[in-house]
Amino acid sequence: MTVILQEFNHSNVRTDLPDVKPGHIVKVYQKIVEKKGKDKNLEIKERIQIFEGLVIGRKGGTGINATITVRKISDGIGVERVFPLSAPTIEKIELVKIVKTRRAKLNYMRDRIGKATRPKGEIIKQENDKQNKSDKKTDERVAKEVTGEEKNKNKNKNKNEEVKETEKKEEAVKNEKKEDKEIKKQETVKEDKEEKK
Repeated sequence: MTVILQEFNHSNVRTDLPDVKPGHIVKVYQKIVEKKGKDKNLEIKERIQIFEGLVIGRKGGTGINATITVRKISDGIGVERVFPLSAPTIEKIELVKIVKTRRAKLNYMRDRIGKATRPKGEIIKQENDKQNKSDKKTDERVAKEVTGEEKNKNKNKNKNEEVKETEKKEEAVKNEKKEDKEIKKQETVKEDKEEKK
């Protein structure tokens, strides 16, 4: 029986969510179903509610029972929600900021007020969007470098062609000079022969 349960748990664990740890600031996108009316006039509306806050704890490891506790301050009042990570109502979890902390549970954050509620520690990286933007920027830089290299190659080709053309012109001028010298020599030889006669 336990083997069947373990297989079921492993098959239903979600792998599309990021690895969330205490100290991370996250946005949790949760589906909320609203029902209005009764039997015949029942209206069902689905909407997504975003809850952004600091992860102060995680339970259940990486299994199907894993939960995270997210805390935010709304109008000066601390609000905490516990989200099961494998729940179908969670559409996605977006990492806003990753802060390296030294504790597994940040329960001391409950006593903090004002600016002290911000977690202290090293900021490792910012939002995934910013990473994507930086990746796009690097791709653009690489593309520009490639186009720059192509332009340099084209410039070098043009320079090489120009150099070859000038060399050809110089050779033609040298050949003309040689021909002129030979013609002059032949004329001087003819003149000498005529004088001798």
